[in-house]
Amino acid sequence: MTVVVLFTRDLRVYDQPVLSRACREYQSVVPLFVVDERIRRSAPASPNRAEFLAAALADLRSSLRTLGADLVIRRGDVIAETLRVVAAVGASAVFVTADVSGYAQARARLLLRESAQAGIRVEFGPGVTVVPAGELTPAGGDHYRVFTPYFRAWQQTRWRHVVPAPPRVPFRQDVEAGPLPAADDIVAGQRSPVLPEGGESAGLRALEKAVRVARLGGQDRDDLAADQTTRLSPYLHFGCLSALHVARRFENVDPDVVRQLAWRDFMHQVTMAFPDMPTHDYRPRDIAWRDDSDALTAWQEGRTGMPIVDAGMRQLLAEGWMHNRARLITASFLTKTLRVDWRHGAAHFARWLVDGDIANNAGGWQWMAGTGNDTRPNRVLNPIRQARRFDPTGVYVRRYVPELADVAGADVHEPWRLPERSRARLEYPPPLIEPAGAPRGHSAQPPLWSAE
Repeated sequence: MTVVVLFTRDLRVYDQPVLSRACREYQSVVPLFVVDERIRRSAPASPNRAEFLAAALADLRSSLRTLGADLVIRRGDVIAETLRVVAAVGASAVFVTADVSGYAQARARLLLRESAQAGIRVEFGPGVTVVPAGELTPAGGDHYRVFTPYFRAWQQTRWRHVVPAPPRVPFRQDVEAGPLPAADDIVAGQRSPVLPEGGESAGLRALEKAVRVARLGGQDRDDLAADQTTRLSPYLHFGCLSALHVARRFENVDPDVVRQLAWRDFMHQVTMAFPDMPTHDYRPRDIAWRDDSDALTAWQEGRTGMPIVDAGMRQLLAEGWMHNRARLITASFLTKTLRVDWRHGAAHFARWLVDGDIANNAGGWQWMAGTGNDTRPNRVLNPIRQARRFDPTGVYVRRYVPELADVAGADVHEPWRLPERSRARLEYPPPLIEPAGAPRGHSAQPPLWSAE
């Protein structure tokens, strides 16, 4: 008996439940990944994620070969190519890890329908989140809309066991594996110059490093300049690391990381219930968005004249990643200060982020825009206060905005307050809005800032 294990966002062999089950129950296993042609045509496609994915696939193939198998690569329509491989090897079943996006749910429905017509059994296993997205539901509802009650229920849930990598994967040696795709074969285009190394092996090294750092204590993940976040999000997005494995490693080391994983689970269950999250307001509020392409472009390029915002946006372009605190600041600035539709911001992040997860990206943007799950929809972050609090000496800003490298200390956060002669020497734009103390005459609109 043969089973095809269809890999999607679970590119690993450690704590890979569907792969482990396949190895226990079947005489031969065919690990399969289909390079989806829809990725190239989707908007916004991400060359950064394509590079990470190409490396992750190469690492997965190497791991499977160590276990006596191989990764079969096909290209085209996922369902058609999967069923073609099923027919070629005479498989009786397809195993796949369940996912939550609208596309993933539609793919699952089509796979079930087409496989049933061919007499093939399809089974879905866990592995994208710590707690499966549909496992927790409130009384009288299909999903939790507020994080705090969800987190209480999440904490009471008994997690499944972490599954070790199978000692051997029984592989059909008569199957042609196919060539690994290069990044440009997946999505061509401009990439960030500095990107994380893709794959499970790199993810495991990053995890152990993050655990060692956490054990030292005293971490402040909101400190922009210190960059003390785990940086595990790309590995979680592609399933190079199991979210459950990460939670287990941190549960007795750093409860804040575990809470962040619970928040990730929360957004996945919201997205499963509301798959239109990337394009439609979760909680419509009839906001009058401004159509300002110049302001949007300035924000995208990191030249708004607000240093802390520009630093975050330039970090995104340079690294395919942005500090979480900077994500909040830049999103608040676009949606609450410039009043530009959150969908434009989410699309730009999706284009550049290596960890551009649909649930987290869209959910985070809606949370900040006031259309999502935030219980304080009118929350506005004051970028200057945020900068003073989380980058008090300006190290983060100077790191990513070299035009301000010679501005000392906290003065870097408000260059418009510098003496006119010093200000004139800066090759840095005036702010799009008019902060207190700025020269008159260059404001697009007044700021809408709270004390946060």
